[in-house]
Amino acid sequence: MNENRKCTLQVQSETGKLEAVLVHYPGAEVENMTPRHAQRALYSDILNLSIARKEYDQLLAVLKKTSDVYEVADLLEKVLEHEHLKEDLIRKICITEQATEYIDWLMYLPASSLTKVLIEGLPLQINTLTDFLREEYYALQPLYNYYFTRDPSAVIGNNALICKMANSVRVRESLIMDAIFKSDLFFTGNVVNSYDLSQNNPLIKMEGGDILVVRDDILLIGNGMRTSTQGIDLLTREFCKTGSGKKHVIVQQLPESPESFIHLDMVFTLLDTDKAMVYKPLIMNDSPYQTVHMQIDNGKVTKISSVNSILTILRKLGVDLTPIVCGGKSDDWDQEREQWHSGANFLALAPGKVISYARNIHTLEELDKHGFEVVKAANVINSQWDIASASNCVITLEGSELPRGGGGPRCMTMPLRRTIE
Repeated sequence: MNENRKCTLQVQSETGKLEAVLVHYPGAEVENMTPRHAQRALYSDILNLSIARKEYDQLLAVLKKTSDVYEVADLLEKVLEHEHLKEDLIRKICITEQATEYIDWLMYLPASSLTKVLIEGLPLQINTLTDFLREEYYALQPLYNYYFTRDPSAVIGNNALICKMANSVRVRESLIMDAIFKSDLFFTGNVVNSYDLSQNNPLIKMEGGDILVVRDDILLIGNGMRTSTQGIDLLTREFCKTGSGKKHVIVQQLPESPESFIHLDMVFTLLDTDKAMVYKPLIMNDSPYQTVHMQIDNGKVTKISSVNSILTILRKLGVDLTPIVCGGKSDDWDQEREQWHSGANFLALAPGKVISYARNIHTLEELDKHGFEVVKAANVINSQWDIASASNCVITLEGSELPRGGGGPRCMTMPLRRTIE
């Protein structure tokens, strides 16, 4: 990260060379839960933090080979060094989480200590019978999911969208992202706050894992348990306001179960300008889940219609993608197992250069058949293998613990800037 200049936000594709990215290194917040609270924390299991960090270190080291990497905790601490920004954020958090009695105490904390508290959680001070009987340990819950930085915000063009999260346990992530982007300390671009625009309408929800920027005039959005139709309508209205001419919003309905279908990027991600990773049963087979095409012309939605599939409508719009099947083509069992372990969730570092988990061997074999060289992250990190000079490749991370949180490399990264293809 260059300390001396601001990063200009710009994302107009999923695969343009990744120049700047936002991450959060998993810390004590991940372990500040019990199996009893795992479901509330949106986890299917609890993580071994020491192993998860070793796996995350690989992701971080690969990213630093190619991109400017910004870390949430570093940015938050710098924001909190400004007294007026600190007070504004603390008040918003404490009012939202009904912990206003802690405002004065939090204001006394130095920026470094406050950063830890806001991410790792604030234990409840037991001063009343009510608190004693609450069976609650925290006044401010730990941000268990924050290493999935993709969800609380998304960059679309030069706009930082602050997403209105589906679950209350993640709302503070969005408040922190809003404070970081609005601080004007690090980034140049517009901030679009969906909480403000929605006037806190509970029906409106959206998360970054459901938002794919296919092209500057095409958004692909998942409609499922984390992103509502009302949230998509709000996002479409904002998309209409940028630029002019014709634009397209393509919406893919998602099942509410299993939980591995949580976001669109768990069943569909772009690998190259002409290739996509797909979960075949949902994206290519007949299913009861609709694909909807919303056409926009000069700032207004002019037509909404059902279409055959994401691949079909993108082809009509000039984006002709060869589908590569998560789990391989031969076995439905392999497809289901590997999708569960984020086998369709890829992050592109550049066109045709992507990151995945090593555990999804059938998916990797399918990529190899389509001309992607499979390379271990360790070989990239120790400079035995050069990303810049390589052709199509998939860099594989060890992943036994990180996937337990419910996501892959795309979930753990929030692109701030990509080169325009």
